Amino acid sequence: MATSLFNLEGKVALVTGGNGGIGLGMAEAMAEAGADVCIWGRNEEKNEAAAKKLKKYDRRVLALKCDVADEQQVEECFAKTVATLGMVTTCFANAAISPRTTPFHKMTIEEWRSVFNINMEGVFYTFRAAIRHMIDDKITGSLIATSSIAAVSGQPRGEHYASTKAGLTALIRSLSVEYARYNIRANAILPGFIDTEMIALEEADEKVKMAVMQRIPQRRWGVPKDFGPIAVYFASDASAYHTGDSVIIDGGYLRF
Repeated sequence: MATSLFNLEGKVALVTGGNGGIGLGMAEAMAEAGADVCIWGRNEEKNEAAAKKLKKYDRRVLALKCDVADEQQVEECFAKTVATLGMVTTCFANAAISPRTTPFHKMTIEEWRSVFNINMEGVFYTFRAAIRHMIDDKITGSLIATSSIAAVSGQPRGEHYASTKAGLTALIRSLSVEYARYNIRANAILPGFIDTEMIALEEADEKVKMAVMQRIPQRRWGVPKDFGPIAVYFASDASAYHTGDSVIIDGGYLRF
């Protein structure tokens, strides 16, 4: 007998940075499982292309231009998401940047802050809006942050990125405790090396590519669709008692 545990009909998922890469992989899987989906992204052309792809699952789809580092934009886009789709039951804080060009001792405060503005403050704005909505409307909700294996391993020339991703895992643990009384759970996903635009530089460098590949027991780069199942799980009632966790999806990289 087929199980309905992973049936997302009646769920509404918001995915920041959902117009490509891991975000789109998660959004597509949830739409296929029956959820209505809203994606936020800064590139309108990518938003439109992603929305077109999601609509083939015959679900309600909304794509909004939003810079999560802008508090007002987040508030306005969240309100528009709820007004259009009725509610948000699952919120994926996935939008991030990962510049890795400057040695730490030469890094400017502007470079440092530019990463924190999106990767940390953007998550703060997004989750704050989601939690307010879930409490006010008495929604059993799920918050998911896209962290990274950089949160638990060294990342040269990426200390600002690694710091934000480690911060997200601490934030998730704290949110899971504070908001459990409101039936809101919070978890983090830690991707490894995934074939997206964000790691294009690593893939272009054959020396780096070979060094990384030798550390991945599955001997392949991850792809966005690898994150569809975990997204569906955290958006579904199957994860009703799962909170405060950090799930690593890296093909075994950290274990080798």
